[in-house]
Amino acid sequence: MKMKGSDIVVECLLEQGVDTVFGYPGGTILEIYDSLYKYQDKINHILTSHEQGASHAADGYARASGKVGVCMATSGPGATNLVTGIATAYMDSVPIVAITANVAVPLLGKDSFQEIDITGVTMPITKHNYIVKKIEDLAPTIRKAFQIAKSGRPGPVLVDITKDVTLAYTDYVKAKPEESENKYTYATETVKKAITMIEESERPFVFVGGGAISSDASRELKEFVERIDAPVCDSLMGKGAFDGTSPRYSGMLGMHGTKASNLGVSKCDLLIVVGARFSDRVTGNTKAFAKNAKIIHIDVDEAEINKNVLVDLGIVGDARSVLSALNLLLKQQNHPQWLKEIRALKDRYPLTYDTDVLTGPYIVEQIDLLTDSEAIITTEVGQNQMWAAQYYHYKHSRQFISSGGLGTMGYGLGASMGAKYAKPEKPVFNIAGDGCFRMNINELATASRYNIPIIQVVINNHVLGMVRQWQTLFYDKHYSATVLNDKVDFVKVAEGFGCKAIRVTKKEEVAPAIQEALEHNGPVVIDCIIQEDDKVFPMVAPGAPISDVFDQEDVNR
Repeated sequence: MKMKGSDIVVECLLEQGVDTVFGYPGGTILEIYDSLYKYQDKINHILTSHEQGASHAADGYARASGKVGVCMATSGPGATNLVTGIATAYMDSVPIVAITANVAVPLLGKDSFQEIDITGVTMPITKHNYIVKKIEDLAPTIRKAFQIAKSGRPGPVLVDITKDVTLAYTDYVKAKPEESENKYTYATETVKKAITMIEESERPFVFVGGGAISSDASRELKEFVERIDAPVCDSLMGKGAFDGTSPRYSGMLGMHGTKASNLGVSKCDLLIVVGARFSDRVTGNTKAFAKNAKIIHIDVDEAEINKNVLVDLGIVGDARSVLSALNLLLKQQNHPQWLKEIRALKDRYPLTYDTDVLTGPYIVEQIDLLTDSEAIITTEVGQNQMWAAQYYHYKHSRQFISSGGLGTMGYGLGASMGAKYAKPEKPVFNIAGDGCFRMNINELATASRYNIPIIQVVINNHVLGMVRQWQTLFYDKHYSATVLNDKVDFVKVAEGFGCKAIRVTKKEEVAPAIQEALEHNGPVVIDCIIQEDDKVFPMVAPGAPISDVFDQEDVNR
C-alpha cells in the first residue's frame, strides 16, 4: 500500500518492537511528529527538555532493557545536541538508533537554515550512519539501522532523513525484524587450548566487562566460574554480570578497585577476561598489568584483542556462546588455597569510610539496604559514580547504568528516566554529585511533566569532588575552578520544577528520606549535604601499576 514517508518511519519502529521514543520536535522533523500524533496509541513519545536528555534517556532505556533505544531530533542544533549522548553510547557499546531530519535534498549543501551534515559530524562516534534522500530507501535503511545497532558489538546508529522524503509516498510492505548477525566461528583447537591453560592454572582469576552483560551471559558465567573455582572481579561496565553478593566476588578492578581485586589480579597466574577492553582506568601501567599471569581474552570485537594489552590467547566471539563451549568441555577444577588467599585479602582490606559523619558511601549503603540490592542505579560521573560502584551490591545484569568510556557529566538523570520506562516495576535511583546534577537539571521538568517516579540523590559537597580529589593528591591543593559553594538551593529548584524535594544533613535523616521517596508516586530529589573533602578510596595514581593501590591510611602515613 502507498504510505507517506513519515508514517513509514513509525511503522518501521513498530516492526522493531519499539514502544517508547525520546525526542524533541522542530521544523524539518514535523512530518514525523505529525505521524507520532496519529500513532500515539501505539508508541509513547517522551518530550524531554533538551535533545541531549533524549539521547541519554534512549541509552538508559537500552541498557536497562537490552532492547534498542530510540531518540529523535530535528536538523541543525537539534541534531548536534544529540552528539554527546551518541558518543556516550558509542564508548560503552550501547544499541541506540538516533533519527534526525534534515533539509530537503535541493537545499543540501547550501547552508540552508538549520542545515548540518550530521552524518559527517557523527561518523567517528557511530557504528554506522545514513542519510536517506530517496523514499524507496527509507524502510530498508531503518530496518538495517536496528540490525546493525544490536548485532555483534552493539552501538549507536544514526539515520538522517531529508524533509522531502518524510513528505513523499511509496509502497510499504510490513516486514519482520531481521535476526541479529552474531555468528562466530572459533576453532575447536582454540577452545581446547583455553581448557589446557585453565587446567594448568593454580591461581586463576576471572575479570568481567560489559560484554558479558550485552550477551546476557550471566548464567553461563556463573557456571564457568564455579567450574574453574576462581574469584571474580569486574569493570565499571561489568557490574552485575556476576552476583556482587557472592563470596567469590572480590570487587571492582582498577583505579578505584578494591585492594583484593588489584592485588589478586597482580598475583594470579591466569587471567580470564570476559567482554572487557582493558581500559586505562582498569589496567593502570599496562607493562605491569597482570605481569605474573597468562591472559585469555574473550571478546566479540576482534579489534580489541591485543589492542591495549598483549594476551596469550584471544577468542573472538559472543561471550555467552564462548562460555557455553568452554563449560561443555571443562572438568571441575579446585583451588581452595587460592580462594582462601583472596578471602584473606578481602578481610584484610575492606572498603572503609568515616562513620562519624554523613558521607557518600553511607548514603549508597542505605539505598542498598532499603532496596534489598534490587534497584536500578544510574549515576553521573566522578566520586558519586565510584561510590555507587563500590558500595551497592549488584546482583543482576542491567542494574548499574553509568557512562564509563566517555565519562559524561549530566548523563544519569536522562538515563534514569529511560531506565524507568524500560523497567517500570523496579525502583530507579540516579546518584549524582552537585556538579553533574547542574549539567542537565532541566530534565527534572520532564520527570515532573510525566510524573516519572525516579529518585534523584544529590551527594552535595559544593565542589567538583573528583577533580578536587586529584588537586588535593597530585596538584598541591591548587583548587582551580572546582569550588561550587554558591547560593543554588537544589530543594527550591526541584520544587520549582514540580518535584518533591528533601534535604538531608545528618546520617539519621538518610533512611527516612529514602523510605519517603520510595513511597512517593512521582519524582523525588534528595539533596544530601556532605563534607567537601570526602574522597574515593582505594585509588591508584594515574600511570602507576594497579598493585600500587593506596587508601586514606596510606596517605596519612
